[in-house]
Amino acid sequence: MATEPAVARQVTSTPGAKTNAQFSPDGKEVFYLEQGRLAIATLDTRQSKPVAITAEMDVDFRQEKQEVFHQAWTYLNDHFFDPEFNGVNWKAVRDRFAPHIEAARTPDEERRLISLMLGELNASHMGINAPVADAEGGRGGRGGTVGKLGLRFSSAEYESSGHLRVESVLPLGPAEVAGGIKAGNYLLAVDGAPVGPHVNLDELLQHKINQKVELSVSDAPNSAPRIVAVRPAGTTAEKELLYRDWVDRQRAYVTKASGGRLGYVHIRDMSQEALDRLYLDLDTENQVREGVVVDVRNNTGGFVNAYAIDVLARRSYFNMTPRDQSAAPSRIVLGQRSLERPTILVTNRHSLSDAEDFTEGYRALKLGKVVGEPTAGWIIYTSNVNLIDGSTLRLPGTRITTSQGEPMELHPRPVDLAVDKPVGESYQARDSQLDAAIAELLKEIDARRK
Repeated sequence: MATEPAVARQVTSTPGAKTNAQFSPDGKEVFYLEQGRLAIATLDTRQSKPVAITAEMDVDFRQEKQEVFHQAWTYLNDHFFDPEFNGVNWKAVRDRFAPHIEAARTPDEERRLISLMLGELNASHMGINAPVADAEGGRGGRGGTVGKLGLRFSSAEYESSGHLRVESVLPLGPAEVAGGIKAGNYLLAVDGAPVGPHVNLDELLQHKINQKVELSVSDAPNSAPRIVAVRPAGTTAEKELLYRDWVDRQRAYVTKASGGRLGYVHIRDMSQEALDRLYLDLDTENQVREGVVVDVRNNTGGFVNAYAIDVLARRSYFNMTPRDQSAAPSRIVLGQRSLERPTILVTNRHSLSDAEDFTEGYRALKLGKVVGEPTAGWIIYTSNVNLIDGSTLRLPGTRITTSQGEPMELHPRPVDLAVDKPVGESYQARDSQLDAAIAELLKEIDARRK
């Protein structure tokens, strides 16, 4: 019998949650499930590895769909943030949808019915998604397979003559990196295959991502072509470049409209990557501006709103002056992210979830005025749960209220200065919401100086 007291020891260090632990008969190993996979860890060496299992399984869809339906209903019955289910008789909803589930013939039909059942709760952040393998099957994988050149062509020219005339070249895109292509040029062929009104350019660029492609380019439709070698990018890479180009144009717009006095940052979502980008954007030219326009329009949410708010809310309480250098605020010198400039926030009806938490924090801490449109009112904290067929159910389990106890779900965050953006305004190189934010922030800065 052991005489020493038991001491807890960490056996694994992988990030996934572990469940269903069972010891081997000799007590020297432990089996467990991690993210749906079987693994084994040796207690002496504390090394873990996956256990390969091959098996065939016959699934009775009639029984499986009933279990999936029961799981989805039960998870929400036990964890939905409002025990009153937003005034809905949740048991009656189950009874009403059960016969329809019985008649469902495919998993897609079943999920559509469950989605309709979830809609009865009239809450945000809800849904059911197919297993990853089903969702991606037949689509060529994530990001697609068509190479992107980073070129935009004139639709008017194509409609009138069938020619592909370059209207713009995406900064840092494949065509600009390759060089030799500029706005006004014509694309005549791809790897020797002519392009024109009856040719699908995407088909010519299929499976060409990161491969050498020779483009025939000319200054006029009938002039001698020149060959430019390009390595097309994938859809995801192109989207990121398009977004950064849009941000740069928005920043230039604010700089010009404010006479160089104001900076600009856009927070695309509330992810760690977006927070890191915010740090970078605020560390460059925005530190020398008199104020900064903070834009969260079309922000789809995430989880870092508190960290982003901190950057705007922090204030230094002493300065530091190294010998022979200028004085600087302590927080910046010590490496703590801090803007310490007047700001104004721009939102719209497509600012969702954690972007709305950010907007509420901005207002509650009195960091500045909010301009644009009230936010969406989609404000619940959620988690994902996996159902027996591999589907993923969104589970809104945490109610969000203001510091005064007012509910935020289905209650959009208001604005101080309402400005609707007319449909089609972007084609006129105008942004009425930014214009209003710029004017208001400059007025506040000027008033502080008086």
